[in-house]
Amino acid sequence: MRSIGEMARDSGLGVSALRFYDGAGVLVPDWVDPVSGYRWYGPGQLDEARLLAHLRRAGMPLADIRLVTAGWSGSDTALVLKLLSEHLLRLERGLSDARRAFSTVRALLDARETQMSSTFAHPHTAAVRLTVSAPGLAAALDAVRFAASTDPELPMLGGVLFDAEDGTLRVVATDRYRLAVSATAVTGVGGYDGSRVQAVVPSPLVDAMRALLGAEGSAELRIEGDGVVLEAGERQAGGRCGGTGFPDYRRLSRLPAGRRAPVDVPAFRQALLAGPVRSQVREQDGAAYEVSVLEVTDGGTVSVREHASAGDRVGVNRAFLLEALAAADRDRLVLEAGSGPRPLTISRGDDEETYSMLMPVVVED
Repeated sequence: MRSIGEMARDSGLGVSALRFYDGAGVLVPDWVDPVSGYRWYGPGQLDEARLLAHLRRAGMPLADIRLVTAGWSGSDTALVLKLLSEHLLRLERGLSDARRAFSTVRALLDARETQMSSTFAHPHTAAVRLTVSAPGLAAALDAVRFAASTDPELPMLGGVLFDAEDGTLRVVATDRYRLAVSATAVTGVGGYDGSRVQAVVPSPLVDAMRALLGAEGSAELRIEGDGVVLEAGERQAGGRCGGTGFPDYRRLSRLPAGRRAPVDVPAFRQALLAGPVRSQVREQDGAAYEVSVLEVTDGGTVSVREHASAGDRVGVNRAFLLEALAAADRDRLVLEAGSGPRPLTISRGDDEETYSMLMPVVVED
């Protein structure tokens, strides 16, 4: 006999999915403890659970799953084969519809590109010179560098966006799963009227620039054409800007209000490292990672939990959260979470311009 946890591990179905299929009468445990209510599965139920996992992954409707599992062990598999063929046909039609929709989106993007001029660095033929505090820029880069993408399929995210406007230089990085923003004041300008100027600086060049920045003094950032140079003292680092296509981080940062909780970072970090985690696989690239479940309450507390069944709990990539805490470089931070797909926000209480956001992870109990 297998416990529900062992069945989940061996079959590929989550514990919550096994409970769901039990309630739906699709996969009922061989025995349920009358005292504790704990479910136990017989040896012959493992193959059926694995079948369910594959059907679920293929998106088959529950009504059809019922019939497939009911006919699976019979001698006449005609109904099962018919249901599988019909579902495959639905999937193919859905893929065809998705391709048409994507073609329409690409056409809309092409039309938009012909109507709008890019705001990124390469349209600026005259050099724009921005003077900033060297330690201020260093701190801003340290707060966002961890979130830059390393995915070669998304080169437009493989760097840091430098975004200057109205006397402030903001730096931004994102890899789809997280977004980090910070800023420093512009203390001097040359060839610059205060309008918005942007440049995506590739990560290797960002690291070279960061190495020039000391604990005092100023630095000058020059953007001209598709080139960018940072000069600090007698040293400089420069190169070509990255391509266009960096997302509108301001739009991504507009979130509904959530539950806020101040955290003592050293204690919270220890709770994350010692607390329960879930192992999951990312659908996009098949990478395995560990998930921590956080409970953020209206009363302003945050804790690491084992289960994600409550509505005020959110799952997050534990390694990403630990990196965000380290990058924020404070012993006291504020976490803000909400219901549904709202990202988890990590911010400094003394600096509204610096924050990071982590996409939530769906956790199956």
